[in-house]
Amino acid sequence: MQEIIALLTRAGIPLPADLNWLAAIIGFSIVGVGMALGWVISRLAGRHLRGFWERVAGERAEGLADRMIRIIYHGSVSIVLAIAFFAMDWWTFTDLIIGAGWGLCAGYLVWHIVRATNFARWIALAAGVFTFAVILSNAVGGLERVSFVLDRIGVTVGDNRISLLTVLVIAITALALFAVVRIIRRIVSHSIQRSSGLDPAQKLLADKLALIAIVVAAFFIGIDILGIDLTALAFFSGALGLAVGFGMQKTFGNLIAGIILLMDRSIKPGDVIAVGESFGWVNKIGVRAVSIITRDGKEHLIPNENLMTEEVENWSYSSLEVRVHIEVGVSYNCDIRLAQEIMVEAALDCKRVLKSPKPNIWLTEFGDSSVNFDVLVWIKDPESGVGNVRSDILNRIWWKFKEHDIEIPFPQRDLHIRDWPDGKPKALGGDGVAKPEPAKTEKG
Repeated sequence: MQEIIALLTRAGIPLPADLNWLAAIIGFSIVGVGMALGWVISRLAGRHLRGFWERVAGERAEGLADRMIRIIYHGSVSIVLAIAFFAMDWWTFTDLIIGAGWGLCAGYLVWHIVRATNFARWIALAAGVFTFAVILSNAVGGLERVSFVLDRIGVTVGDNRISLLTVLVIAITALALFAVVRIIRRIVSHSIQRSSGLDPAQKLLADKLALIAIVVAAFFIGIDILGIDLTALAFFSGALGLAVGFGMQKTFGNLIAGIILLMDRSIKPGDVIAVGESFGWVNKIGVRAVSIITRDGKEHLIPNENLMTEEVENWSYSSLEVRVHIEVGVSYNCDIRLAQEIMVEAALDCKRVLKSPKPNIWLTEFGDSSVNFDVLVWIKDPESGVGNVRSDILNRIWWKFKEHDIEIPFPQRDLHIRDWPDGKPKALGGDGVAKPEPAKTEKG
């Protein structure tokens, strides 16, 4: 700072008696220059980086893309102020002002990044305030003292000491790794979805395996950053094995079952399947369960293991074409041949019914009241429902039967009473019970 004072003196610039004012003016000037440079950089590079991120992450770009310009602005200002802070040994007031501006921008930067990765608002606020406090403490020379105090608050377990500083470092590392994992996963998932050489099941399998690989890599990176010796965890390996063997065996079983389902491609997203009482199309195959959406809009979550052990009807495993059965009965007195022609015509009038294979009519039985037929039609979009096709065809058959006077019979029963106990029927009351005959009276 003495060089700056000498330079200003030689330039003939009058200096105030209290140099604290000069230190404050220099600090605010540096912060202003940093904010101006950050504004220019965010306007020049913000839109380009946002477009690049949207191309890389695709539909998963939301959140981070919306905050891209503000992230670049606060990041640029933080970098400029950090460089200015360490470039020279400033006065205390200058360090305080630069550190406050730097900490504020860095806190906002952390806030936007944490919120963009879908963390809760309170987590983002805590991370931003903590970042501001750390940078400001470092600017005024109090970071070492704060670290010393935090390190003294703790407990000793065996040969290891767990302090408040250790907990904070672990929490910050975990938060940063979670944010990085989410960002990398968005990029990898979009790249997998854009691949033209993979079918939907292979894309989903690659996405799940990539997620596992990213999480495992992040775990070991975190262990290395924190300097944790893995041999110290050997004591807990037995307990962890028991927990996995007893408490989490279903979870791991469903995970392995889900991977197997994706590898053999027996069930894929978009397939129409029936499992027990659940019928619908597969929305997604998760780590624990398969999501099936029914035609009623209800979403059934079926554990992956059930799909491996139970009988599953996959209507679209090898082909999307599905045959629908529709039962129809006609009167014995009608023209059977004409009724069959009308049923075929009604089936072909339905838009979703395929012309090839063409509809077929089977005479199934001579029933008690009707001649029963089975109308067989083919569709290729079972995910759109089957009941609506059946309803459409039955409606068309009804009106066409009406036009041609073809009767659809219904069961009828005739009750014949041969005789009454007293030779004549008795009047019935409103409750269906025979009324007693009125008593006869003699006239006096």
